[in-house]
Amino acid sequence: MTFSLTVSDEVRALAPGFTHVAVEAHGLVNGPSTEASSALLDDAARRLAVRLDGRPPHEDPHMAAWREAYTAFGSKPSRTRNSAEALAKRALADGGLPRINLLVDLYNALSVAHLIPVGGEDIDRIEGGMRLVRATGDEVFVTVAGGEEVVEHPDAGEVVWRDERGVTCRRWNWRQGPRTRLTEATVSGIFLLESLAPMPVPEVAAAAAELAELLEKFSPGARIEVHDADPVRA
Repeated sequence: MTFSLTVSDEVRALAPGFTHVAVEAHGLVNGPSTEASSALLDDAARRLAVRLDGRPPHEDPHMAAWREAYTAFGSKPSRTRNSAEALAKRALADGGLPRINLLVDLYNALSVAHLIPVGGEDIDRIEGGMRLVRATGDEVFVTVAGGEEVVEHPDAGEVVWRDERGVTCRRWNWRQGPRTRLTEATVSGIFLLESLAPMPVPEVAAAAAELAELLEKFSPGARIEVHDADPVRA
């Protein structure tokens, strides 16, 4: 991996069933959403409906585990849902999933189909290594509100992804900051799949392999490497 990706002991203690798999890609080609990426999102919504079989997303055992984790660090999971649950709700609603850009469409489709949080970061915009930590409350998170940049600070004890410059994603995988998002200029990205028990580790690994195949299909010639599942649980 071209940079370090670490999980703090404090997060391990909070959620001992946590696993992450990283898909690193260089030589990517991004652009506006296409008919092909839109079709992937529609297919993912169909796969999700089959998986849930009429249940709301939060009743899925994996989503229930994420709600427990969010509650454990002081967040209200019904108000700040993990990224997979939030996308799943949109996928099942009349408006369906948003079309963002090609690369974001790919990982959003994967997230919905497998009901697993997936994030994408522009490697060239990350400063130093990425760390999953419990915040002190002094960290800087730059977001956008009303078209203007706004500086926020996470709550003390909140689980956040951060680099040397500041927080890149608040409340584990709830809200990503604009600084490291995948844009149409992105050529190198790190895609992070995050899961909790009871989701089996082989299922996470299979989802990562599927994402790698999609990236290869839509960015022919890209250099892609799947980094093995974080060995937290069997």
